Amino acid sequence: MKNEHLEIAVDEFGSPIISFATTDMSLEQMIDMMQDKGFRHLPVLERRKPIGMISCRDLLLLKGLNQHFDLKASDVMVENPYCVPSGTSIGDVAFEMSQQKIGSAIIVDDKGCADSIFTSIDGLNALVEIVRGEIEI
Repeated sequence: MKNEHLEIAVDEFGSPIISFATTDMSLEQMIDMMQDKGFRHLPVLERRKPIGMISCRDLLLLKGLNQHFDLKASDVMVENPYCVPSGTSIGDVAFEMSQQKIGSAIIVDDKGCADSIFTSIDGLNALVEIVRGEIEI
């Protein structure tokens, strides 16, 4: 079997960003949004540009602290989230996510504005399609 390099843009498996946090959003608002929508990652945007990322796991761990502090997105977000330009190879993105041990990447347009999000689950879905032969190599 010949080892061929598969070039698929990460955009093909990313999901449009339909919800995001702002820096002043409360912990409870973010938890409610993520639970209502079934998200595990919530980008923090400022004028459509990504400035942070919040995971559901982090929010649930911090929920108990919120009784003592008035935590906002800016307090709990991971700054400088992993962002990739539209059209970047899914292999390159998956490799970098693996190396950094992160669960998501924000796909940005040519102006640096958030367009979609690619998560580890999206990567697994891509792998399933490749293994099942739904994507030709």
